[in-house]
Amino acid sequence: MQAIAQRRLDSLSAYDDTALVDLARRGDEAAVRVIIQRHNRRLFRTARAVLRDDAEAEDAVQEAYMRAFTKLDGFRGESSLATWLTRIALNEALGRLRRKRASGALTELDRAAATQSEGTIIMFPLTQASANPETELAREQIRSLLEHIIDELPEPFRMVLILRDVEEMSTEDVAAHLSIKPETVKTRLHRARKLIRAALDKRFAAALPELFPFDGWRCVDMAERVVRRLRTEGLLPALPEEGR
Repeated sequence: MQAIAQRRLDSLSAYDDTALVDLARRGDEAAVRVIIQRHNRRLFRTARAVLRDDAEAEDAVQEAYMRAFTKLDGFRGESSLATWLTRIALNEALGRLRRKRASGALTELDRAAATQSEGTIIMFPLTQASANPETELAREQIRSLLEHIIDELPEPFRMVLILRDVEEMSTEDVAAHLSIKPETVKTRLHRARKLIRAALDKRFAAALPELFPFDGWRCVDMAERVVRRLRTEGLLPALPEEGR
């Protein structure tokens, strides 16, 4: 049974998101799993940029998937599935954050950023170096340090940095996700890069694209949890009983 299910997952991995959505709307469990595993990393990074906590970010992503799959008919294809899911995850994370603290901090920080001197933008290199056994431990240490420094960034700068540099979204897409102007995205990104460069030498940048990984068993487990909840709510068919 497991081998058959895995072959089904492998065969669907070549499908585009539009085809997967059509199958998921008809209750195809394998399509649901492929969608989740395909978009897990972006959604996790987005939620974590807001919440700064792995466990909370995972909970937010799980709820985002539940919102998406229970209202899949609301996806009209006007934007990409990745964009649609990211917006849901971002809204979920921001909602959780608002419930934890007083509102208005983002506006105040943005106002403070606007008063900063523009200066010359220092591009933060993103080229990934080839990993080898001799450097892997050092890369892990650098990655941990980068994650810690990014967690300490003010929230508006952190969110823009994650979406723009780590997820490599365009300035226009980031602006649309955060409901801000493209010029504001550029200002926040400039400030975020300067804050990071103040703490890190240029050689640390090689680990940036690998920050906050969400793969392996965590990725599979997320799919399992969402599928289990969808079954409970009757949105996916129950598993057949053995021997029947």
